[in-house]
Amino acid sequence: MNHDTPVSPRPLSHLTDAQRRVLSAAQLRAHGVTAAKTAAQCRPGGPWQQILPGVFVLHPGPPTSEERLHAALLYAGRPAVAPLVPAQARTEGEVTSYGDVMVTGLAALALYRFSSAPPLLSLDRIDVLVPRTRRLRSTGCARLVRAHAMPATHQVGGVPVAPVARALADAVAQLSDADAVRRLLTEAVRGSHCEPAAVVRELTLARLLSRPHVVDAVDSLLAEGRAIAEDRLYAMVREHGLPDPLWNVDLRLPGGPHLGGVDIYWPEQAVAVELDTRAPRQDEDAMGSPLLERSRELGEWSEYARKREHLERLGITVVHITPKKLRESLEQQATVVRTALMASADREPSAYVVVLPR
Repeated sequence: MNHDTPVSPRPLSHLTDAQRRVLSAAQLRAHGVTAAKTAAQCRPGGPWQQILPGVFVLHPGPPTSEERLHAALLYAGRPAVAPLVPAQARTEGEVTSYGDVMVTGLAALALYRFSSAPPLLSLDRIDVLVPRTRRLRSTGCARLVRAHAMPATHQVGGVPVAPVARALADAVAQLSDADAVRRLLTEAVRGSHCEPAAVVRELTLARLLSRPHVVDAVDSLLAEGRAIAEDRLYAMVREHGLPDPLWNVDLRLPGGPHLGGVDIYWPEQAVAVELDTRAPRQDEDAMGSPLLERSRELGEWSEYARKREHLERLGITVVHITPKKLRESLEQQATVVRTALMASADREPSAYVVVLPR
């Protein structure tokens, strides 16, 4: 018995149109197509073509962008058989029909509908994120990006895609155009795809912050992210009926030291709100050391904590709010602030502090 012939061929009805047109050698065998027949179909002038090693397009014309996408995933993922679960039935984070790989880089951003990313059709290569132990090489339309730890998979139209922050880092790694990098990072924040801190963390891990054009883009990204978060703070106060506060002020003891700046302050209730926009950074000689990155993150947190403890010793309540919480749960954050304002009536009066514009 020919080992290429399965006991019972699988039907094609559960596959999407693109998946019907692009199959791996293993999938063809599962559908009853022997290796010899596949080779015969792919001869010059034949009805099929081999697009990547072990991956075939079942028509003679140029492959579409969707077919190239599926081909790259099949090549990198090496699934043993055709998918048994329709794409629309799979859940977020589930291991997909392509194994443990996912689209990343510019191709992923195109799937996320980034207007600043080129369309799939114009990309020469599809970036696919694979485990670092995967023994394959980039070839044809598939460029393999190796990951020490694979992130959680997102599903976009039934296609496994890397999270936006990781996809951005993999895209930026291939770009030398400063304007293109800035446009991508800016759109990620303006479009609420992810928070600036997540992007900077991925760029740090990818050791990209030694590139001047990336550093410049990150500075713009952080400024953009803070401006958006501040707009949401204004919306929180306005839309949820909080009393009018003082905005962007410095606090000082009379004739004494500077206590620090806060984003919102209610002097009568002695309640302050501070945006927590910490993001890890690295120097050129840091080479992305996780230990150094962690120590800096802890250092920034220590500075926040010291300021908060100092203010609270003076009787001032400090509410820390992250941009992510403002984006995802504005009403809940307003409730936290309102609770702090109401609780001020039950506290001892705070120390007198001088409030100056920042």
